[in-house]
Amino acid sequence: MTAAIYITSLAPGSGKSLVSLGALEAAATRTAKVGYFRPVIAESETRDGQIEMMRSRYQLSQSYEQSYGVTTLATRGVGHHVPSELVHRILARYEDLARECDVVIVEGTDFTGASAAFEFALNAEIAANLGAATVVVVPARQHEVPQLVAALEAARLGLAEHQVTLFGLVVNRVPEADYDAIAAAVERSDGTPVWLLPELSELERPALRDLTAAVDAERLAGDEDSLGRGVRNVIIGAMTLPHLIQRLTPDTLVIAPGDRSDILLLAQASRMESDLPSIAGVLLTGGYQPDPTMLDFIHGVGADSVPIMLTDRDTFETADIISRTRGTLESGDDAKLDLALRMFQESVAVDELADRLIATRPDQVTPVMFERRLVAQARSAPQHIVLPEGEDDRILLAAHRIVLRGAAELTVLGDPEDMQQRAERLGIHLDDINLIDPSSSSQRQLYAEEIQRLRAHKGMSAETAWELSEDPTWFGTMMVQLGDAGGMVSGAAHTTADTVRPALQIIRTAPDISVVSSVFLMVLPERVFVYGDCAVLPHPNAEQLADIAVSSAATASAFGIDPRVAMLSYSTGSSGSGADVEKVTQATEIVREREPTLLVEGPIQFDAAVDPHVARSKLPDSPVAGQATVLIFPDLNTGNNTYKAVQRSGGAMAIGPVLQGLRLPVNDLSRGATVDDIVNTVVITAIQAQRLREDD
Repeated sequence: MTAAIYITSLAPGSGKSLVSLGALEAAATRTAKVGYFRPVIAESETRDGQIEMMRSRYQLSQSYEQSYGVTTLATRGVGHHVPSELVHRILARYEDLARECDVVIVEGTDFTGASAAFEFALNAEIAANLGAATVVVVPARQHEVPQLVAALEAARLGLAEHQVTLFGLVVNRVPEADYDAIAAAVERSDGTPVWLLPELSELERPALRDLTAAVDAERLAGDEDSLGRGVRNVIIGAMTLPHLIQRLTPDTLVIAPGDRSDILLLAQASRMESDLPSIAGVLLTGGYQPDPTMLDFIHGVGADSVPIMLTDRDTFETADIISRTRGTLESGDDAKLDLALRMFQESVAVDELADRLIATRPDQVTPVMFERRLVAQARSAPQHIVLPEGEDDRILLAAHRIVLRGAAELTVLGDPEDMQQRAERLGIHLDDINLIDPSSSSQRQLYAEEIQRLRAHKGMSAETAWELSEDPTWFGTMMVQLGDAGGMVSGAAHTTADTVRPALQIIRTAPDISVVSSVFLMVLPERVFVYGDCAVLPHPNAEQLADIAVSSAATASAFGIDPRVAMLSYSTGSSGSGADVEKVTQATEIVREREPTLLVEGPIQFDAAVDPHVARSKLPDSPVAGQATVLIFPDLNTGNNTYKAVQRSGGAMAIGPVLQGLRLPVNDLSRGATVDDIVNTVVITAIQAQRLREDD
């Protein structure tokens, strides 16, 4: 997987762009496939300067649109809770870039109007869902040493709450006089790298472009490139020219009311052959347009014309904003970029950093990450899935999203004209979806004949088979049976029996499996479990319980989960007795006989199965205890209640039920299924279909 390093801060203006630049430079020394990404950028009519600088300097092949997630417009009104849809949008843009890269440097948000707590939480949430190790940047000059140490510890704890790996800490703008004291105070005993970057006044120096943007000024004279010039000094031109001349130094910005034409003349003279220092430019205030004759004169000079900017703000407000504006690395000042990189490389062990960047891979799986991994897996070899409930708006909305993601090819059954009309009302289109009315389909006769043949031993008549072939669920089942679709998803508007009965009668169970069962994929913040059976078999016997375990292990493998099976009971090992314990013990032995290479343990209690500390005391030598990924419940009552308790109380995302044991994939939806539930179930069905094709 692509390594992602997320660079964030505790407050705006920390200098994280410098750290991003240094990290990108380090990564570029190890691989040509490096990318740069910003999850949120300011809403603006112009392109983000930081993105454009990085793309230009490192000749990144990524497009501008691949370089960011959303604009600040998408974050308005989100409150303190980060909506999953916002995270999905950001991840979709990130993944488009990450597919082309070995390493992506992600530079976090920098809202000037957002609270520090909200911004840190947003960045931590995004980093967690990107699977990105995170670097936190804190400026030294804003803190006393004890405050600095406390800030770094708060950042560490905040990331830990979101299960984010801490890659390293950066203390930026460290004054030379305080360097040793800060270095001793922030050194960490846990081995987390802490890098100190010294304070350099040259990096603080703003360019004309920075100052122009800060006061919303327009450029009246001078070319665009001239705005990259650094400003070393700022004076207010409220005095007569003789006194002003005495205070001019090279690269000075003069702030003056727009009607001071004499200052414009002085400014242009400083750019021509004279004894005057060459100033950076003039910022006119009050919205007063300067004398046209004077502007014509300056324009006539050509390439040597002095930059003239105009703002509507008054002189006092302008001077106040300018005094608080620091330089940025995006200004186009190559000398400043070179200085920043040299300082970074002298302060950080860049070879070690580069090695760590390349070696870092995400090992945590968040719910959003898991969803997106499933979509990526489905998209790798799209399968044809049929949805027989085209009369349901949720099905149409989900179908639209699935096709947009490229996760599957779809057929939706129903009245095509009605579906098109409802799609128009819903604001979606169904152009890339096959819409079929079973009653008028050219395949209906073939499906009816096949239904009669397969059910002839039950006395199925041609008339009954013909009637069944008009039913969308039966029609969809026949599409799967005859290979016209790779799988089916139903149940949004029908009962589980309506979905499963045709599948059992036509598709039937897989070889060596006697029962159809189900699992839920339970995605917790730190890991993914497979729970079975939670939806189908009320009271499985030992043989059926073994079937559930074998099927569940295969399902886990299909979704990239290494199966370690725990056969759950109220007893661990030989600590308990009774018929229920004996059933689980017998089922465990059957699984071991049927699948000798499968890691399975039972009977075992839930805590011993998932908690390493409990496992060490109860089953210290078990390869499953404390590390189980597939949890098999002894009956439906236990399984159904447990999955719902974990879902509602533990904050888990429950994906399913996923039917298993059938020869071909058919999955059932809850009648209360959301659009997201339908999308996830279709994606899962597509992956099951992929797996069957691979096994053929």
